[in-house]
Amino acid sequence: MSRNSEQCSVVGGQWARVGRRGFFCLLLTAYCFLSFGCRYDMQDQPRYKYYKESDFFADKRASRDLPPNTVPRGWLHDNKAFYTGKIDNPNLNAQPQTVTDASGNTLVASFPNDIDYFPVPITKELIDRGQNRFNIYCIVCHGPTGNADGMVVRRGFPKPPTYHDDRLRNAPIGHFFDVMTNGWGKMNSYAAQVSPADRWAIAAYIRTLQIAQDPDLNLKMANESNTASRPSASPRANTNGGVR
Repeated sequence: MSRNSEQCSVVGGQWARVGRRGFFCLLLTAYCFLSFGCRYDMQDQPRYKYYKESDFFADKRASRDLPPNTVPRGWLHDNKAFYTGKIDNPNLNAQPQTVTDASGNTLVASFPNDIDYFPVPITKELIDRGQNRFNIYCIVCHGPTGNADGMVVRRGFPKPPTYHDDRLRNAPIGHFFDVMTNGWGKMNSYAAQVSPADRWAIAAYIRTLQIAQDPDLNLKMANESNTASRPSASPRANTNGGVR
Protein backbone atom coordinates (compact mmCIF):
# COMPACT_ATOMS: atom_id res chain seq x y z
CA MET A 1 0.00 0.00 0.00
CA SER A 2 1.38 3.37 -0.92
CA ARG A 3 2.06 6.06 1.58
CA ASN A 4 -0.79 8.18 0.14
CA SER A 5 -3.26 5.35 0.53
CA GLU A 6 -2.28 4.89 4.16
CA GLN A 7 -2.73 8.57 4.83
CA CYS A 8 -6.18 8.53 3.16
CA SER A 9 -7.22 5.56 5.28
CA VAL A 10 -6.18 7.32 8.50
CA VAL A 11 -7.96 10.52 7.52
CA GLY A 12 -11.05 8.58 6.47
CA GLY A 13 -11.13 6.74 9.80
CA GLN A 14 -10.81 10.01 11.70
CA TRP A 15 -13.65 11.52 9.72
CA ALA A 16 -15.77 8.44 10.36
CA ARG A 17 -15.18 8.77 14.11
CA VAL A 18 -16.00 12.47 13.94
CA GLY A 19 -19.15 11.67 11.98
CA ARG A 20 -20.27 9.10 14.52
CA ARG A 21 -19.63 11.51 17.37
CA GLY A 22 -21.50 14.24 15.54
CA PHE A 23 -24.40 11.92 14.94
CA PHE A 24 -24.59 10.96 18.60
CA CYS A 25 -24.33 14.63 19.61
CA LEU A 26 -27.17 15.53 17.30
CA LEU A 27 -29.21 12.62 18.62
CA LEU A 28 -28.58 13.69 22.23
CA THR A 29 -29.48 17.30 21.40
CA ALA A 30 -32.73 16.20 19.76
CA TYR A 31 -33.57 14.09 22.81
CA CYS A 32 -32.97 17.04 25.13
CA PHE A 33 -35.21 19.31 23.08
CA LEU A 34 -37.85 16.61 22.97
CA SER A 35 -37.73 16.09 26.72
CA PHE A 36 -37.97 19.85 27.35
CA GLY A 37 -40.95 20.06 25.02
CA CYS A 38 -42.74 17.32 26.95
CA ARG A 39 -42.01 18.85 30.35
CA TYR A 40 -45.03 18.52 32.65
CA ASP A 41 -44.68 20.85 35.63
CA MET A 42 -47.28 21.35 38.34
CA GLN A 43 -48.15 24.81 37.08
CA ASP A 44 -48.96 23.31 33.68
CA GLN A 45 -51.28 20.57 34.92
CA PRO A 46 -54.83 20.36 33.57
CA ARG A 47 -57.15 22.41 35.77
CA TYR A 48 -60.41 24.31 35.67
CA LYS A 49 -60.58 28.08 35.77
CA TYR A 50 -62.81 29.77 38.33
CA TYR A 51 -66.53 29.64 37.57
CA LYS A 52 -66.04 27.69 34.34
CA GLU A 53 -68.52 25.02 33.30
CA SER A 54 -67.60 21.39 33.81
CA ASP A 55 -69.08 18.31 32.18
CA PHE A 56 -67.51 16.09 34.83
CA PHE A 57 -69.73 17.14 37.75
CA ALA A 58 -73.49 16.67 37.80
CA ASP A 59 -74.18 20.32 38.64
CA LYS A 60 -71.91 21.51 35.78
CA ARG A 61 -69.84 23.69 38.12
CA ALA A 62 -66.06 23.55 38.06
CA SER A 63 -65.86 25.45 41.39
CA ARG A 64 -66.60 23.00 44.16
CA ASP A 65 -68.07 23.59 47.62
CA LEU A 66 -66.23 22.62 50.77
CA PRO A 67 -66.89 19.06 51.91
CA PRO A 68 -69.68 18.85 54.51
CA ASN A 69 -68.77 19.63 58.12
CA THR A 70 -65.39 21.15 57.28
CA VAL A 71 -64.33 24.59 58.48
CA PRO A 72 -61.14 26.39 57.37
CA ARG A 73 -58.78 27.16 60.21
CA GLY A 74 -59.71 30.46 61.86
CA TRP A 75 -63.25 30.52 60.37
CA LEU A 76 -65.25 28.63 62.99
CA HIS A 77 -67.06 31.85 64.05
CA ASP A 78 -68.64 30.24 67.09
CA ASN A 79 -69.28 33.61 68.77
CA LYS A 80 -72.69 34.27 67.21
CA ALA A 81 -73.15 37.73 68.69
CA PHE A 82 -69.78 38.98 67.42
CA TYR A 83 -70.05 37.56 63.90
CA THR A 84 -73.78 38.11 63.22
CA GLY A 85 -75.13 40.70 65.67
CA LYS A 86 -77.90 38.23 66.50
CA ILE A 87 -78.99 36.49 69.70
CA ASP A 88 -77.94 32.89 70.30
CA ASN A 89 -81.30 31.28 69.55
CA PRO A 90 -83.06 33.56 67.06
CA ASN A 91 -86.66 33.11 66.05
CA LEU A 92 -86.25 32.22 62.38
CA ASN A 93 -89.92 33.00 61.72
CA ALA A 94 -89.68 36.54 63.07
CA GLN A 95 -89.66 39.14 60.32
CA PRO A 96 -88.89 42.84 60.80
CA GLN A 97 -91.79 45.21 60.31
CA THR A 98 -91.13 47.87 57.71
CA VAL A 99 -92.41 51.35 56.94
CA THR A 100 -91.81 53.72 54.02
CA ASP A 101 -90.61 57.25 54.63
CA ALA A 102 -91.33 60.38 52.56
CA SER A 103 -88.24 59.73 50.43
CA GLY A 104 -89.43 56.27 49.47
CA ASN A 105 -86.95 54.42 51.67
CA THR A 106 -88.18 51.14 53.14
CA LEU A 107 -87.26 51.35 56.81
CA VAL A 108 -87.14 48.71 59.51
CA ALA A 109 -89.57 49.48 62.33
CA SER A 110 -88.92 46.40 64.50
CA PHE A 111 -85.68 44.57 65.21
CA PRO A 112 -86.26 40.91 66.02
CA ASN A 113 -83.25 38.82 67.03
CA ASP A 114 -80.74 41.73 67.07
CA ILE A 115 -78.55 41.95 70.16
CA ASP A 116 -78.82 45.08 72.31
CA TYR A 117 -75.25 45.10 73.63
CA PHE A 118 -71.72 45.35 72.26
CA PRO A 119 -69.89 42.00 72.22
CA VAL A 120 -66.60 43.92 72.42
CA PRO A 121 -65.33 46.39 75.05
CA ILE A 122 -66.03 50.03 74.18
CA THR A 123 -62.75 51.93 74.23
CA LYS A 124 -61.43 55.16 72.77
CA GLU A 125 -59.31 53.09 70.39
CA LEU A 126 -62.42 51.26 69.15
CA ILE A 127 -64.30 54.51 68.50
CA ASP A 128 -61.29 56.08 66.82
CA ARG A 129 -61.03 53.05 64.57
CA GLY A 130 -64.75 53.29 63.87
CA GLN A 131 -64.39 56.93 62.85
CA ASN A 132 -61.56 56.01 60.52
CA ARG A 133 -63.56 53.23 58.83
CA PHE A 134 -66.74 55.35 58.78
CA ASN A 135 -64.91 58.13 56.94
CA ILE A 136 -63.77 55.62 54.32
CA TYR A 137 -66.92 53.57 53.72
CA CYS A 138 -69.95 55.42 55.12
CA ILE A 139 -69.46 59.16 54.99
CA VAL A 140 -70.08 59.42 51.23
CA CYS A 141 -73.78 58.60 51.77
CA HIS A 142 -74.48 59.18 55.46
CA GLY A 143 -72.52 62.40 55.82
CA PRO A 144 -69.94 63.40 58.44
CA THR A 145 -72.51 63.54 61.28
CA GLY A 146 -74.92 60.87 60.11
CA ASN A 147 -77.55 63.30 58.80
CA ALA A 148 -77.72 61.54 55.40
CA ASP A 149 -76.10 64.47 53.59
CA GLY A 150 -73.04 62.82 52.12
CA MET A 151 -71.43 64.01 48.90
CA VAL A 152 -73.08 61.42 46.65
CA VAL A 153 -76.47 62.37 48.10
CA ARG A 154 -75.81 66.01 47.30
CA ARG A 155 -75.14 64.93 43.73
CA GLY A 156 -78.43 63.09 43.31
CA PHE A 157 -78.02 59.65 44.88
CA PRO A 158 -81.09 58.56 46.95
CA LYS A 159 -80.93 59.87 50.48
CA PRO A 160 -80.53 57.25 53.22
CA PRO A 161 -82.30 57.63 56.57
CA THR A 162 -80.71 59.84 59.19
CA TYR A 163 -79.19 58.27 62.27
CA HIS A 164 -80.86 60.93 64.38
CA ASP A 165 -84.51 59.94 64.25
CA ASP A 166 -86.13 58.14 67.18
CA ARG A 167 -86.34 54.89 65.23
CA LEU A 168 -82.59 54.51 64.87
CA ARG A 169 -81.77 56.12 68.20
CA ASN A 170 -83.74 53.32 69.84
CA ALA A 171 -82.59 50.55 67.50
CA PRO A 172 -80.48 47.82 69.13
CA ILE A 173 -76.82 48.02 68.23
CA GLY A 174 -76.98 44.64 66.54
CA HIS A 175 -79.20 46.22 63.89
CA PHE A 176 -76.39 48.45 62.62
CA PHE A 177 -74.01 45.52 62.46
CA ASP A 178 -76.62 43.46 60.61
CA VAL A 179 -77.16 46.14 57.95
CA MET A 180 -73.42 46.52 57.35
CA THR A 181 -73.14 42.75 57.06
CA ASN A 182 -76.14 41.98 54.85
CA GLY A 183 -77.09 45.31 53.29
CA TRP A 184 -80.58 46.77 52.99
CA GLY A 185 -82.47 48.63 50.30
CA LYS A 186 -80.06 50.48 48.04
CA MET A 187 -77.14 49.77 50.36
CA ASN A 188 -75.03 46.75 49.47
CA SER A 189 -73.37 44.45 51.97
CA TYR A 190 -69.99 45.65 53.21
CA ALA A 191 -68.99 42.30 54.68
CA ALA A 192 -66.35 41.81 51.97
CA GLN A 193 -64.76 45.21 52.60
CA VAL A 194 -65.07 45.58 56.38
CA SER A 195 -64.11 42.93 58.92
CA PRO A 196 -66.49 42.04 61.81
CA ALA A 197 -64.24 43.88 64.28
CA ASP A 198 -64.37 47.02 62.16
CA ARG A 199 -68.16 46.73 61.75
CA TRP A 200 -68.50 46.87 65.53
CA ALA A 201 -66.12 49.81 65.61
CA ILE A 202 -68.30 51.64 63.07
CA ALA A 203 -71.42 50.78 65.07
CA ALA A 204 -69.79 52.28 68.17
CA TYR A 205 -68.93 55.43 66.23
CA ILE A 206 -72.52 55.69 64.96
CA ARG A 207 -73.70 55.64 68.58
CA THR A 208 -71.14 58.37 69.30
CA LEU A 209 -72.60 60.52 66.51
CA GLN A 210 -76.09 59.99 67.92
CA ILE A 211 -74.98 60.93 71.42
CA ALA A 212 -73.26 64.05 70.08
CA GLN A 213 -76.66 65.38 68.96
CA ASP A 214 -78.73 63.86 71.76
CA PRO A 215 -76.79 63.70 75.04
CA ASP A 216 -79.66 61.80 76.70
CA LEU A 217 -78.42 58.75 74.81
CA ASN A 218 -75.40 58.56 77.11
CA LEU A 219 -77.29 56.24 79.42
CA LYS A 220 -78.24 53.96 76.52
CA MET A 221 -74.65 53.78 75.35
CA ALA A 222 -73.52 52.93 78.88
CA ASN A 223 -76.06 50.14 79.11
CA GLU A 224 -75.09 48.70 75.75
CA SER A 225 -71.40 48.74 76.53
CA ASN A 226 -71.83 46.91 79.84
CA THR A 227 -70.52 43.50 78.85
CA ALA A 228 -69.94 42.20 82.38
CA SER A 229 -73.01 39.96 82.31
CA ARG A 230 -72.79 39.26 78.59
CA PRO A 231 -70.96 36.49 76.73
CA SER A 232 -67.20 36.78 76.79
CA ALA A 233 -65.56 39.23 74.44
CA SER A 234 -64.91 38.04 70.93
CA PRO A 235 -61.61 36.68 69.70
CA ARG A 236 -59.36 39.27 68.14
CA ALA A 237 -60.17 39.71 64.46
CA ASN A 238 -58.28 41.23 61.59
CA THR A 239 -59.02 44.87 61.01
CA ASN A 240 -59.18 44.62 57.29
CA GLY A 241 -69.64 48.46 56.70
CA GLY A 242 -75.46 52.50 55.63
CA VAL A 243 -78.06 51.77 57.78
CA ARG A 244 -81.61 50.92 56.95
